[in-house]
Amino acid sequence: GRPFILAFWHRYLVLMRFAYFGSRMSVLVSQSWDGELTAQTLAHLGIDTCRGSTSQGGAAALRDLLRRARHGSDLTFTPDGPRGPLRRVQPGVIVAAALSGLPIQPVAIGATRRRLLRSWDRMLVPLPGARVDFLFGTPFVVGPRSPIPDGVERLEQALYALDARAA
Repeated sequence: GRPFILAFWHRYLVLMRFAYFGSRMSVLVSQSWDGELTAQTLAHLGIDTCRGSTSQGGAAALRDLLRRARHGSDLTFTPDGPRGPLRRVQPGVIVAAALSGLPIQPVAIGATRRRLLRSWDRMLVPLPGARVDFLFGTPFVVGPRSPIPDGVERLEQALYALDARAA
């Protein structure tokens, strides 16, 4: 089918591989040292990465992601960015949706038994024997001339609502 954009909080990044059933996924990953660890982990899981963020290399990474989308890759964003603030959508995912015309698919993940790490993003780690639930919100399209803050607000609200259901 047609490519789309997955959007979920940073804390779910590595788990997302287990809910994705498409053929090609490209993930925006920061150029930081912990971004390198994330990129290596994702590569091990068979996921492509584009390196860049709101603070460094973002424009080039966005162009690379849009090129990949034109060739059929689904795009994946953790819209709260590499430095946060935690659970606050940064505009890059909305800009990508407006430029590409791809729908945004909000996603949340919950686990019956889990630990939240003490990292800035409170990364979720399911414990052995946990049931892990993936919740998908209603996809939405951002028009090419839509105000970016409206898209940010809409995605944040969708992700907050899904998170509340996943908890």
